[in-house]
Amino acid sequence: MGTHEGKSIKEAGFECLMIQWQHVKRLIPLIGVMMLTLTGCGKPYLSALDPKGPVAEMQLSLIKLSLYIMIGVVLVVAIIFTYVLIRYRKRPNQDGIPEQVEGSAKLEILWTVIPIILLIILAVPMVSQTFTLAKDYSGESDTVRVKVIAHQFWWEFEYPDLGIKTAQELYIPTGKKIQFEITSADVIHAFWVPALGGKIDANPGMVNKMWLEADEPGVYQGRCAELCGASHALMDFSVIAVSSGEFEDWVKEMKTPPTETVDADLAKQGEEFFNQSCITCHAVNGTGGNFGPDLSTFGDRQKIAGILEFNEENLERWLKDPQGVKPGNKMPNLNLNDEQISGLVEYLVNLKR
Repeated sequence: MGTHEGKSIKEAGFECLMIQWQHVKRLIPLIGVMMLTLTGCGKPYLSALDPKGPVAEMQLSLIKLSLYIMIGVVLVVAIIFTYVLIRYRKRPNQDGIPEQVEGSAKLEILWTVIPIILLIILAVPMVSQTFTLAKDYSGESDTVRVKVIAHQFWWEFEYPDLGIKTAQELYIPTGKKIQFEITSADVIHAFWVPALGGKIDANPGMVNKMWLEADEPGVYQGRCAELCGASHALMDFSVIAVSSGEFEDWVKEMKTPPTETVDADLAKQGEEFFNQSCITCHAVNGTGGNFGPDLSTFGDRQKIAGILEFNEENLERWLKDPQGVKPGNKMPNLNLNDEQISGLVEYLVNLKR
């Protein structure tokens, strides 16, 4: 056997391995700290691990059940593996081939039956809850129906029984089932509100149904969970859960014409420009197109384009360069001058209930 600096190849290889292991050991604490830190990242209203409704709670219970089963299996296998390594290791002065075991009917039955039992434990609640979550509550009087239409890159919400249409912000009453009918106007999207329940695809030419329910008032963030284009990551919406009384007040207000604007002259200029250039795509109080979001109560929104905080500066930024804010969206750059932008801002921010 050859040598390297007086050492055998085997010894040299072992030393190299130990040096590499020393480098790896230094990284293990750092990796552990990073993993521990990253588990706390994110926002609570975006977490599926903090359920705020019965659907999310059922789905979290299935996640926990499957996780407990998998952890149990891994632990049992690891214990048996460690025991076998120690119990049947080669001992000093031990020669020859160990006793060969051809098979054991008892062990084979055991490791066949146990996985079947574990699968049954997992399958029974999963199948049961799948049927529960797939139930259609459209025909029940206490259910609020919402049609969801996904667009690149915004969300349209229609309440067919209430005669209301909104965009980007979905109001729902707490303690009531919300039956969704979900489709897409262009490509495949996915409707997902992590705190309230799992996602479902929004397919063009197809209607998928699901129901959700919020236990307590709050603003829950929604996302598109299917890669749908350049601004997929910016395709957000808000679910605003309020009490039943507040929801009824909201419905009444949505059917009330907007209030008068503050600067009537400036707003009038903005309204005239809007009717010339924007009404083809956007509707206000039932008048206009439906290619873009309905802007009837735009001044009451919490976000602009679903991602910007609502204020006049961000609205000006959006009107000046919509493609810069949300690349790939279907609103063209209008090349507006400062006077036109000021008029539109005054008009839009005062479209309130």
